[in-house]
Amino acid sequence: MVIERANSSHLDVLTRLALKLWPDNTWENLRAEFEELLESEKDACFLASVEGEYVGFVQMCIRSDYVEGSSSSPVGYVEGIYVEEHFRHRGLGRMLIEAGEQWSKSKGCAEIASDTELENMESQVFHKKMGFREAAKIVAFIKAIE
Repeated sequence: MVIERANSSHLDVLTRLALKLWPDNTWENLRAEFEELLESEKDACFLASVEGEYVGFVQMCIRSDYVEGSSSSPVGYVEGIYVEEHFRHRGLGRMLIEAGEQWSKSKGCAEIASDTELENMESQVFHKKMGFREAAKIVAFIKAIE
């Protein structure tokens, strides 16, 4: 199992994996987003491979705005993490989070944060196993104005 920082040569593999995490998105949109963030100093992606096959990724960013539950700034933020289902429970998720932690620390962060949807119990269990503590539960609202 190998964890490596993604670069522009990984755009297609990142996009392929990200579409599994965010299926409501499109190939074109995700690829364009990754192309931009891989050039940013405030963003990073790490890939997990097993025997040369890319099977997971984590997308990290640095947030300087308020992050729910944080006591410092900036904060490393897990924007998304995904591991192919048949490669889960082998420590890859932990290795990806640890890569994100080290990168965040190198950017001056003392904390990392993340979020998940209220109904995504599998993700909540994963986060707690990784050492995250629950900071808050929220319900977001929006209203169109005319």
